[in-house]
Amino acid sequence: MTSPLVLRDRIDSFPTDQIAGYDVRPGRAFPFGATLVPGGVNFSIFSSGAEAISLVLFRRGAKTPVAEIPFPDEYRVGGVWAMTVFGLDFEDIEYGYRAFGPADPEPGDQYDSTRILADPYAKAMSGRDVWGTQPDWDDPYPYRSRLTFDDFDWDGDHPLRIPAEDLVIYEAHVRGFTRHPSAGVAEPGTFAGLVEKIPYLRELGVNCVELMPVFEFDEFENSRIHPETGERLFNYWGYSTVGFFAPKAGYAATGKYGMQRDEFKNMVKEMHRAGIEVILDVVFNHTAEGNENGPTIHFRGLDNRTYYMLTPDGYYYNFSGTGNTFNCNNPVVRDYVHWCLRYWASEYHVDGFRFDLAAILARGLDGAPMQNPPLPEALAYDPLLRDCRLIAEAWDAGGLYQVGSFPNYFRWSEWNGKYRDTLRRFLKGDMGTASELATRMVGSPDLYEHRSALASINFITCHDGFTLADLVSFNDKHNEANGEDNRDGGNDNNSWNCGVEGATGDRGVLRLRRRQMKNALLLLLLSQGTPMILAGDEIGRTQQGNNNAYNHDSELTWVDWSLADENSELFRFVSRCIDFRMAHAVLRGRHHPTGDDRSGTGYPDVSWHGVRAWQPDWSPTSRLMCLMRSGRGADGTSEHIYVAANSHWEDHEVELPVLPDGMRWHLFADTAAEEPADVNVPGAEPVLADQQWIKVGGRATLVLVGRYAGI
Repeated sequence: MTSPLVLRDRIDSFPTDQIAGYDVRPGRAFPFGATLVPGGVNFSIFSSGAEAISLVLFRRGAKTPVAEIPFPDEYRVGGVWAMTVFGLDFEDIEYGYRAFGPADPEPGDQYDSTRILADPYAKAMSGRDVWGTQPDWDDPYPYRSRLTFDDFDWDGDHPLRIPAEDLVIYEAHVRGFTRHPSAGVAEPGTFAGLVEKIPYLRELGVNCVELMPVFEFDEFENSRIHPETGERLFNYWGYSTVGFFAPKAGYAATGKYGMQRDEFKNMVKEMHRAGIEVILDVVFNHTAEGNENGPTIHFRGLDNRTYYMLTPDGYYYNFSGTGNTFNCNNPVVRDYVHWCLRYWASEYHVDGFRFDLAAILARGLDGAPMQNPPLPEALAYDPLLRDCRLIAEAWDAGGLYQVGSFPNYFRWSEWNGKYRDTLRRFLKGDMGTASELATRMVGSPDLYEHRSALASINFITCHDGFTLADLVSFNDKHNEANGEDNRDGGNDNNSWNCGVEGATGDRGVLRLRRRQMKNALLLLLLSQGTPMILAGDEIGRTQQGNNNAYNHDSELTWVDWSLADENSELFRFVSRCIDFRMAHAVLRGRHHPTGDDRSGTGYPDVSWHGVRAWQPDWSPTSRLMCLMRSGRGADGTSEHIYVAANSHWEDHEVELPVLPDGMRWHLFADTAAEEPADVNVPGAEPVLADQQWIKVGGRATLVLVGRYAGI
């Protein structure tokens, strides 16, 4: 009987050469990056213009290399150098590359053999292992590529595939969510800390967490001391990626041990176990290398003309507003982005991606918008990404605004910036907004007529801008703490301070602000499309009027968990609104309503009303928007939901639509009422005494549900 092939018998496990004291052999071109193979590590790196490349090996943390191994030219196929190196200590090795350019470089070439370059495909990176630890500024290789093992036990985990119509997204910053001393977690500011807050997320009712950037970045990028306060300002948000395949070590309690990958995977597994999806905010519009004066980390030194959009003179196009623009529709870069997302979907089980400044993905090699950009199309039809959510921030810093027109291939959804702006303007009482709010409440058919209503990601606030508490407390931004003389951050906030700028002890103003927050969250959760809530809005988190707190790692940006007790009324309100949304399928439909009776209830799927039933007022002076949604519930019974939103400062008596025989109106929510009458338990709403008329308070929203007697 022939014995089975054993490891030592494999032809590709034997070296063929020795270089710099290491046994090596020609490697395999794919996959790019460093891959563990029998007896060694396969290193594969691409550069279209380099004439030679060397592999540089370090002992972990050492300033000088332990070896430098030039790739023999016969190890190169096209623009790919590949080599297998044997006998490496996987746990103790860090690696990088030197790229040697041509003697006569082309415009835009940035080859510099004095620099050691990180691997763009590195699955882990070191150098910023513990958040906020002062780096060694004299380190010649500050961002170090590391080898990894894929031995995590997923215990049967898989992406949840929650129906899109049932999704409620919660945007959070990994560090800020649990870093505050009041968080009460064992590992604050980490992936492990997030796991400890899963019971809170479940109590709130959200079923999807969208995490701000978790790819490796440098919090010390552009770090400085505020000249007046003495506070160190960081790259806190992380929208400046260093390692696209590597989770941020500084977000892991185990990062100093190189275990950030397992800690991130465990967070995903525990989220899934609790019925919560994980979406990642990804930044493929630019990198941490910045403009001509920025650092050389990897792409610039390996193949600047391939990875970045360059002018004919070799300078950087800056459609990102941060110095450079990733050349996403170059075939090589397109493949890079594609493989990166496939890796996170397959290796980390993430459920989807939100693309920062996604309009850049639709720009061609010269920066001009493309009719059919290949990268969004490739991602839309990729078989491995079939179940992943693809969400576009459909604008960029170069002025390309594509909300409603982003190339979607019937797969992409969008952050609906027009929803945000309309709802904010209505809440502050702007004239002429009632009719537009009506459109936004039913999934923005003016924008997504030929797509699902779920293409609209509805939001009022996000990380970029005011928190909800600040939206109702400040007329103007107050970004002095950023050290930029209040010049940074947007001025188009559409906010209203309810009569006093900032903090106040006036009880009337505080009551109005609380009511306005309830109005905003109630309308958001009643709107067709996918709602997104900013972490902490449900408990009134404030940034003291700062609408661009990108550089603050402090109590200004951390969630203060003492607010959960202080503002328990608001938390309770939001949680019940989420429950109400989940209880009524008519609020979550995929298809835009048509105004027809499509479900046989005897009522149109949407109808509009005003002070008098069936008579909406769309005049410019109207500040009252009333609608009724009618359809079938999950059990097949008819359901009717009536919403009256009044942004006028005066009360209005409104006539209610007549329900079918045997049905009566019940009160779910009235933001003009004091706690606990402001919101009821879904399914246990009290019946209205008057079934014909009801008062809608000034700057208030009320919601009624029609039910048969005894149900």
